[in-house]
Amino acid sequence: MSALLAEPLTEEAFAPFGAVLRAPVAAGQRDYFDEGLANLRAEAKPSLSIVRGTAVEDPPQISIIERHAFSSQSFLPLAPARWIVVVAPGGDGGPDLARVRAFLPGPNEGVTFAPGTWHAPLTTLDAAAFAIVMWRNGGPLDEEILPVPPFAVHLPQGQDPLEP
Repeated sequence: MSALLAEPLTEEAFAPFGAVLRAPVAAGQRDYFDEGLANLRAEAKPSLSIVRGTAVEDPPQISIIERHAFSSQSFLPLAPARWIVVVAPGGDGGPDLARVRAFLPGPNEGVTFAPGTWHAPLTTLDAAAFAIVMWRNGGPLDEEILPVPPFAVHLPQGQDPLEP
Protein backbone atom coordinates (compact mmCIF):
# COMPACT_ATOMS: atom_id res chain seq x y z
CA MET A 1 0.00 0.00 0.00
CA SER A 2 1.43 3.39 -0.91
CA ALA A 3 -1.48 5.80 -0.30
CA LEU A 4 -4.72 5.93 1.66
CA LEU A 5 -7.54 8.49 1.45
CA ALA A 6 -8.88 9.73 4.80
CA GLU A 7 -12.64 9.56 5.23
CA PRO A 8 -14.91 11.57 7.56
CA LEU A 9 -15.07 10.22 11.09
CA THR A 10 -18.54 8.78 11.81
CA GLU A 11 -19.78 6.53 14.62
CA GLU A 12 -20.82 3.83 12.17
CA ALA A 13 -17.55 3.71 10.21
CA PHE A 14 -15.39 3.82 13.35
CA ALA A 15 -17.45 1.33 15.42
CA PRO A 16 -15.23 -1.72 14.65
CA PHE A 17 -12.28 0.16 16.17
CA GLY A 18 -13.84 1.97 19.14
CA ALA A 19 -15.96 5.05 19.82
CA VAL A 20 -16.14 8.63 18.55
CA LEU A 21 -16.08 11.34 21.22
CA ARG A 22 -17.81 14.65 20.46
CA ALA A 23 -17.92 17.76 22.60
CA PRO A 24 -21.48 18.76 23.61
CA VAL A 25 -23.06 21.54 21.58
CA ALA A 26 -25.31 23.10 24.23
CA ALA A 27 -23.90 25.10 27.11
CA GLY A 28 -24.09 23.13 30.35
CA GLN A 29 -24.59 19.83 28.52
CA ARG A 30 -22.49 16.86 29.68
CA ASP A 31 -22.12 13.67 27.66
CA TYR A 32 -20.63 10.47 29.08
CA PHE A 33 -18.46 8.08 27.07
CA ASP A 34 -17.90 5.42 29.73
CA GLU A 35 -19.01 2.46 27.59
CA GLY A 36 -15.92 2.63 25.37
CA LEU A 37 -13.47 2.62 28.28
CA ALA A 38 -11.95 -0.77 29.08
CA ASN A 39 -9.23 -2.21 31.29
CA LEU A 40 -8.57 -5.95 30.95
CA ARG A 41 -5.89 -6.15 33.70
CA ALA A 42 -6.88 -5.80 37.36
CA GLU A 43 -3.40 -4.55 38.32
CA ALA A 44 -3.29 -1.77 35.71
CA LYS A 45 -3.90 1.76 36.91
CA PRO A 46 -5.60 4.65 35.11
CA SER A 47 -3.20 6.88 33.20
CA LEU A 48 -3.93 10.44 32.08
CA SER A 49 -1.31 12.26 30.06
CA ILE A 50 -1.12 15.35 27.90
CA VAL A 51 1.02 15.39 24.77
CA ARG A 52 1.72 18.09 22.23
CA GLY A 53 1.67 16.57 18.78
CA THR A 54 3.98 18.12 16.23
CA ALA A 55 2.91 18.96 12.72
CA VAL A 56 3.71 16.18 10.28
CA GLU A 57 4.53 16.50 6.60
CA ASP A 58 1.75 16.70 4.04
CA PRO A 59 0.71 14.06 3.20
CA PRO A 60 1.41 12.27 6.48
CA GLN A 61 3.55 9.15 6.16
CA ILE A 62 2.75 6.19 8.40
CA SER A 63 5.63 3.79 9.10
CA ILE A 64 4.74 2.35 12.52
CA ILE A 65 1.56 1.07 14.07
CA GLU A 66 0.78 0.24 17.69
CA ARG A 67 -1.80 -1.35 19.93
CA HIS A 68 -2.69 -1.62 23.59
CA ALA A 69 -3.92 -5.20 23.96
CA PHE A 70 -5.39 -4.79 27.43
CA SER A 71 -6.58 -1.19 27.54
CA SER A 72 -8.72 1.21 25.64
CA GLN A 73 -6.93 4.43 24.73
CA SER A 74 -8.68 7.77 24.28
CA PHE A 75 -7.32 10.83 22.45
CA LEU A 76 -9.02 14.15 23.18
CA PRO A 77 -7.82 17.36 21.51
CA LEU A 78 -7.62 20.19 24.05
CA ALA A 79 -8.62 22.70 21.34
CA PRO A 80 -9.90 22.30 17.78
CA ALA A 81 -7.14 20.47 15.94
CA ARG A 82 -6.42 19.02 12.50
CA TRP A 83 -5.45 15.38 12.91
CA ILE A 84 -5.83 11.99 11.29
CA VAL A 85 -6.79 8.67 12.89
CA VAL A 86 -5.33 5.58 11.18
CA VAL A 87 -6.58 2.15 12.30
CA ALA A 88 -6.35 -1.47 11.20
CA PRO A 89 -8.14 -4.61 12.38
CA GLY A 90 -6.08 -7.45 13.78
CA GLY A 91 -4.74 -10.13 11.46
CA ASP A 92 -2.41 -13.11 11.86
CA GLY A 93 -0.37 -11.92 14.84
CA GLY A 94 -0.39 -8.27 13.75
CA PRO A 95 -2.40 -5.63 11.94
CA ASP A 96 -4.30 -6.46 8.75
CA LEU A 97 -2.81 -3.73 6.56
CA ALA A 98 -5.00 -4.73 3.62
CA ARG A 99 -7.93 -3.31 5.63
CA VAL A 100 -6.28 -0.22 7.12
CA ARG A 101 -8.51 2.88 7.24
CA ALA A 102 -7.89 6.57 7.89
CA PHE A 103 -10.41 8.95 9.46
CA LEU A 104 -10.51 12.71 9.57
CA PRO A 105 -11.98 13.98 12.85
CA GLY A 106 -13.92 17.24 12.77
CA PRO A 107 -13.55 20.09 15.24
CA ASN A 108 -13.84 19.02 18.88
CA GLU A 109 -13.86 15.28 18.09
CA GLY A 110 -11.81 12.64 19.84
CA VAL A 111 -11.71 8.86 19.75
CA THR A 112 -11.45 5.89 22.07
CA PHE A 113 -9.64 2.90 20.60
CA ALA A 114 -11.00 -0.44 21.82
CA PRO A 115 -8.43 -2.73 23.49
CA GLY A 116 -6.29 -4.46 20.86
CA THR A 117 -7.03 -1.95 18.08
CA TRP A 118 -3.99 -1.37 15.88
CA HIS A 119 -3.50 2.35 15.20
CA ALA A 120 -0.90 4.82 14.05
CA PRO A 121 0.61 7.04 16.74
CA LEU A 122 -0.99 10.47 17.19
CA THR A 123 -0.80 12.09 13.74
CA THR A 124 -1.42 15.85 13.83
CA LEU A 125 -1.44 18.16 10.85
CA ASP A 126 -0.68 21.13 13.12
CA ALA A 127 1.01 21.32 16.51
CA ALA A 128 -1.77 20.59 19.01
CA ALA A 129 -2.20 19.37 22.59
CA PHE A 130 -4.15 16.18 23.36
CA ALA A 131 -5.21 14.43 26.55
CA ILE A 132 -4.66 10.66 26.51
CA VAL A 133 -6.52 8.27 28.83
CA MET A 134 -5.63 4.59 29.20
CA TRP A 135 -4.60 1.97 31.79
CA ARG A 136 -0.99 0.93 32.35
CA ASN A 137 0.86 -1.52 34.61
CA GLY A 138 4.39 -0.71 33.41
CA GLY A 139 4.78 -4.06 31.62
CA PRO A 140 5.82 -4.77 28.04
CA LEU A 141 2.22 -5.24 26.87
CA ASP A 142 1.17 -1.72 27.83
CA GLU A 143 2.09 -0.90 24.25
CA GLU A 144 3.19 -2.95 21.24
CA ILE A 145 4.83 -1.07 18.35
CA LEU A 146 5.49 -2.56 14.91
CA PRO A 147 7.17 -1.09 11.83
CA VAL A 148 4.99 -1.30 8.70
CA PRO A 149 5.74 -0.64 5.03
CA PRO A 150 5.39 3.17 4.78
CA PHE A 151 2.25 4.63 3.25
CA ALA A 152 0.84 8.15 2.83
CA VAL A 153 -2.54 9.37 4.04
CA HIS A 154 -4.23 11.94 1.83
CA LEU A 155 -7.04 14.33 2.76
CA PRO A 156 -10.09 14.50 0.52
CA GLN A 157 -9.67 17.46 -1.82
CA GLY A 158 -11.29 20.65 -0.59
CA GLN A 159 -12.09 19.23 2.86
CA ASP A 160 -10.93 21.24 5.86
CA PRO A 161 -11.11 19.13 9.03
CA LEU A 162 -11.81 22.22 11.14
CA GLU A 163 -15.00 23.03 9.27
CA PRO A 164 -18.10 21.51 10.92
